[in-house]
Parts: sequence; structure tokens; C-alpha cells
Amino acid sequence: MQVQGLLLLLALILLAATAEAGKNKKEKAKKDGSECEDWRWGPCVPNSKDCGLGYREGTCKDESRKLKCKIPCNWKKKFGADCKYKFESWGGCSAQTGVKTRSGILKKALYNAQCEEIVYVTKPCSSKIKSKSKGQSPPLLS
Repeated sequence: MQVQGLLLLLALILLAATAEAGKNKKEKAKKDGSECEDWRWGPCVPNSKDCGLGYREGTCKDESRKLKCKIPCNWKKKFGADCKYKFESWGGCSAQTGVKTRSGILKKALYNAQCEEIVYVTKPCSSKIKSKSKGQSPPLLS
């Protein structure tokens, strides 16, 4: 019986400590947070060159803030890293232009970014002919 009472007491102490820790996190969030709800965020500005770690500035009434952000270095698209699109499959290769095209429909605009509803992307056609026999080795000559 004493073991059960000791376990119950231990469980109550643990529960009280967890509740206090959660309470401290909520109070801290209120101190760091802002009453303003209409934040306007600018684009992500890389610290150097045109990609990598950087920051974006936001304003709301008289307040201003900077948030850390990152532009992937393989992201050179003209529509920006804050506009997320759902893309179709690549179309066929145009013999006249030597490029193939696909379109993307806006899925999400982050940080109030001004995004186009539909974008078109092109890339050069591959000059290589892909073989369907992947993983097979050529026959050995004897």
C-alpha cells in the first residue's frame, strides 16, 4: 500500500511541475508576442549574393521586426521563393524552339507575397535518348 501511495504522490508532483512549465511558456510567448495582427512582410533578402540565409522585414502600425529566412540556392525562379505552385508534368518537346513547357497553379502565397495565379516554366529539351533497360549490363564478349 505504501508503494502505491508513493507512486501517486510522485505522479502528482510530476503533473504539477509539467503544468507550471507549460504556464511559463505561455507567459513568455505573451511577452515576446505583439498585439498587432495586420503584419506586412517584405521579401526574403539574402545576406550575401542571391541565395542562402537572410532576413525579411515586417511592419505593423508602429512596430517593425526582422525574421530569419532562407532562399534555396537552386531557386532561381522569377516568381520568387514565397510563392508556392503545384506544377503539371512537362509537355512535349517543341521542334521549333527546342524547349518544353509546363504550368503551375498558385497553391500558397507566404508572407502576403504578390504572386501570379498561373506561371509557365520552360527548359531545354534533352538531347539524350533515355534507354528503358536500366540496370542491365551489356553482354560479355568471349
